[in-house]
Amino acid sequence: MTRIFKNRFFQLVLILATGIFLGWMIFHGDNTEEYIHSDEVGLETVWTCSMHPQIRQSEPGKCPLCGMNLIPLTKQNEPGSHTSPFVYTMSHEAIALANVQTSKVGYVTPEHEIYLTGKIAVNEQKLAVITANYSGRIEKLFVDFTGQTVSKDRKLATIYSPELITAQKELLEAAKYKQVNPVLHNAAREKMRLWKISEKQLDAIEASGEVMTEFDMYADISGIVLSRNVSTGDYVNRGSVLFEIADLSTVWLLMDAYESDLSLVKIGEKVVFTVASVPGKEFTSTVTFIDLLINPQTRAASVRAEAANPRFELKPEMFVKAKIKARLSNTEKSLLIPKTSILWTGKRSVAYVKVPESEFPAFEMREVTLGPHAGDFYVVESGLQAGEDVVTNGVFAIDAAAQLSGNYSMMSRPVSKRIPVPEKFKSQLSEFTNQYFNWKNALVESDFADSKKSAGKLLQSLQSVDMKLLDDKAHQFWMEQERPLRKTIELLSKAENIEEQRTHFAVVSNALIEVAEIFGLTIDTVYVDYCPMALNDKGAFWLSEFEEIKNPYFGDAMLQCGEVKKMIRRVESYGEEPLRKPQEGHQH
Repeated sequence: MTRIFKNRFFQLVLILATGIFLGWMIFHGDNTEEYIHSDEVGLETVWTCSMHPQIRQSEPGKCPLCGMNLIPLTKQNEPGSHTSPFVYTMSHEAIALANVQTSKVGYVTPEHEIYLTGKIAVNEQKLAVITANYSGRIEKLFVDFTGQTVSKDRKLATIYSPELITAQKELLEAAKYKQVNPVLHNAAREKMRLWKISEKQLDAIEASGEVMTEFDMYADISGIVLSRNVSTGDYVNRGSVLFEIADLSTVWLLMDAYESDLSLVKIGEKVVFTVASVPGKEFTSTVTFIDLLINPQTRAASVRAEAANPRFELKPEMFVKAKIKARLSNTEKSLLIPKTSILWTGKRSVAYVKVPESEFPAFEMREVTLGPHAGDFYVVESGLQAGEDVVTNGVFAIDAAAQLSGNYSMMSRPVSKRIPVPEKFKSQLSEFTNQYFNWKNALVESDFADSKKSAGKLLQSLQSVDMKLLDDKAHQFWMEQERPLRKTIELLSKAENIEEQRTHFAVVSNALIEVAEIFGLTIDTVYVDYCPMALNDKGAFWLSEFEEIKNPYFGDAMLQCGEVKKMIRRVESYGEEPLRKPQEGHQH
């Protein structure tokens, strides 16, 4: 065996066999790689820029705007593509990775909890200030300390007053001659009354005939002595403040409300608050006053509420945490959407709505009009409907992926072509559209008489649309569309058969579709349908109130011929694109 391996001929054969085997392995691998490559080339790839999705090329390179390397778009047979640039589809794996979550939009009573801070204060309407009505010296003091509880008509102090002694002597002298000179007697009593000497005390002085050297002062209300400003032996002047007494059976809450919350705080609103000294207990009160001035330092206005305090648990200067539940809408229920669902684009706000019944999970970009915020939610004024699934988590990931795939996103959206018009005009235009639907349904049934009758009502409805409600731009556009509408509808009375009516129907439909797209309707959704075989294969559009195809150009002959081309919503959704891929060809 050793001699065989040492044979030079055998060695050459072995080397040659080894080379052939290695070559076969290399070339076989190349053929496989080439096969795979040729399989990929069969699919056309579109290249775009991640920063400028509007750039699209058929081959790789650099973006002509920013110089970044172009990236391939998602192929049309995979998740991520859609016929509508406003709808983005994702695979189930991508949804799980982005943690996309949705929730249904529903009607609820919109309430917003406003949290305020403040403190307990004395009810100034139940605060009594005891002042000296005459000059004198404090002989006796019956209030020992601040905070002492006193009852109404309780004796507070005794005052010696030289002025009162002189006035009593004058009264006693005048009383001797009251029968002769009653005017002088009444003047002397009036002088004493001005010093808050009661009639009972004056009668006692006259009856005794003696001068009183000391007079007592009494409490006007029951309450707590907030301050005692005198001591025994002090000399006081008329008007000097001696005591302050507060009735704490009711107290005030003084709270600060910021400007953004002032519109939601109303007089009469219920306030629920807590204090640290009574943990776990909630107190209730009612808003009684809202300051008309804003504090320039705090940029807040004072809100005052009044609360009962029967057990005296609430003490002045206590800090409180208060909560007010404010109604956000005049209607009983409104649509609410979580704050996490909103993407802000300057003046506009965008949400993503899940498209039902799609092969892959698809999400439509929708512009929404928001009302006031209610905690972690916003009131939706328009743009969504009850029952729709809105993305609550992962909305930014969807928008970013849509932008990278070349779809519209919050940063790259088409310019709206809607012209704002008054709601009253939209309502009148919508009533005209409803009459149009009646005419369309008569044509679907191929009912010539009913079609002619419906056309007559359509003309009356058109005349009820008040163009004076429109401004210059909208007025000019309406005038351009109203003339052919009126002229065509008037020709319907002369139509001799239903085919002639259908010819006029196409003219009215084209004008109404354009008007509905520009002005909008108060109807939530209408469908723009198209039949390529209508009017001798010229093709024609019509407007429908439902998604199911019912062809007014053929009736029962080809009832389902056509397809939905687009939808027009009450609130424009970026060009009114269809929510699903259009069917190939048309139905028969």
